[in-house]
Amino acid sequence: MPHPSIRRAAVTDEDALARLDLATWSHLHAVTPRPEVPAPFFHEQCGPRDHLVAELAGRVVGYVRLGFPTRLASNAHVRQIRGLAVADEARGLGVGRALVRAAVEEARHLGARRITLRVLGHNTPARRLYESEGFVVEGVQPEEFRLDGTYVDDVLMGRFLVPLDAPDG
Repeated sequence: MPHPSIRRAAVTDEDALARLDLATWSHLHAVTPRPEVPAPFFHEQCGPRDHLVAELAGRVVGYVRLGFPTRLASNAHVRQIRGLAVADEARGLGVGRALVRAAVEEARHLGARRITLRVLGHNTPARRLYESEGFVVEGVQPEEFRLDGTYVDDVLMGRFLVPLDAPDG
């Protein structure tokens, strides 16, 4: 089984990432309406520097978006996984796990003490993956979204990247 390679996104990945986003759209993880056409993937607040890309055999098959949960200086020690997608044909090949691990390492490298994410309550595969990588449920917003006529919880998960008693760095 081939192992995915992970690298920082480049401006030249824009089209491949936009197509991947469109192809993988689902109410299992998306709270926005289905896009009609691929939208620009990068924008002023979220560029290549905020994405890690997974490749198999030289082809983009996934990405993870890493950012800040807020713009507050008092929250700058936390990074948040703000998006994760894996191409259907690459599911089950360890791409999602490799991306989550790379995001955790990138957050550590950037000096973060914690990493968080939000996941829809009905997205069992994603929740299992995050839990297996050390994330725990830290809060639930019950019925936060209505998707396809069903109310869905918004689940906040997180994990520490440093020991709880570690001094500020």
